[in-house]
Amino acid sequence: MSPGRVSTVGESIRDGFVRGLAAFIGGFSLLNLLGNLLRPGYDANIWWIDFRFLSPVVGNMCLIAAAVLLPLYACLPNMSRWRKDLTILMTIALAAVATWNVVNFYRLLYRGEIRAGVPLPFSLLVLVSLLVLVPTMLAKPRKARRWLEWLSVAGTIAVCLFVFPLAQMICFGKTDYRRKADSIVVLGARTYADGTPSDALADRVRTACRLYLDGLAPTVIMSGGPGDGPIHETEAMRKMAVSLGVPDKAIVLDPDGTNTRATVRNTIAIFDRLNIRRAMVVSHFYHLPRIKMCYQQEAREVYTVPAKESYTLTWMPYYIAREIAALWKYYLEPLARR
Repeated sequence: MSPGRVSTVGESIRDGFVRGLAAFIGGFSLLNLLGNLLRPGYDANIWWIDFRFLSPVVGNMCLIAAAVLLPLYACLPNMSRWRKDLTILMTIALAAVATWNVVNFYRLLYRGEIRAGVPLPFSLLVLVSLLVLVPTMLAKPRKARRWLEWLSVAGTIAVCLFVFPLAQMICFGKTDYRRKADSIVVLGARTYADGTPSDALADRVRTACRLYLDGLAPTVIMSGGPGDGPIHETEAMRKMAVSLGVPDKAIVLDPDGTNTRATVRNTIAIFDRLNIRRAMVVSHFYHLPRIKMCYQQEAREVYTVPAKESYTLTWMPYYIAREIAALWKYYLEPLARR
């Protein structure tokens, strides 16, 4: 294809899609790097790519390159030879790291260290996204239908803002990281006026009790807020856990867990008081990425376990849609405060 040819409608949309994908990946990397400077321990790059098997210097160099070169390509796709070579080399390097992340996921799955509700790691989606970028970067430049290409860029970024957290919920949220720990944290949900736990809450409590009865942790921390009536969520959770065989003395209540961030803050204080170093956290799959992120923002590592659902909740699409907005809100809040 000659450099002077005007692209077709399909080519303009495709090129805009690739540039939008590059803008999202690079912009997310940049935001994470800036966030880590403002708030040590905030680094959320592990959401999409894990460099921990490499030295921090190598990982940071790759992320800085991605944060600079990918948005630059998205804005100025007609690259000089050296910038094109550098951008493609960096993209291939990221793809190699993502490939290792995929291999490591299946290694852990094979060894039984994790259980995957959906046996597709998020890293596989990252790998495919990175590989999609390379052919368009390699192609000769052409005159684009500018308005259509930029419309495609904007549309792709908007879709990524929706798909990225949704894929996290499905891939990460449905993966069970249960292991020996010092405690189990179970997050509250609705309790009816008569003190009966909602089905969602009952699923969470049953899962946490199963972990305790399997001998994976000696204590269960129950966090929640007020119920619909006089019976608090945590009291309803405690009664149900005792009825399922968990000793009352093994239960610690956090009655001020009115939202996810409050639960994280309160349970970290309990961890420090009781010298808890490793904890598992139980909630519904769609909630777990936000929980994991909140603990990471406080430089704490936890292992997530999705609640075993007795049936698919009727309002599940609403909960997932709400969680997408909540996840981005929680992600940006610490930066906005700083």
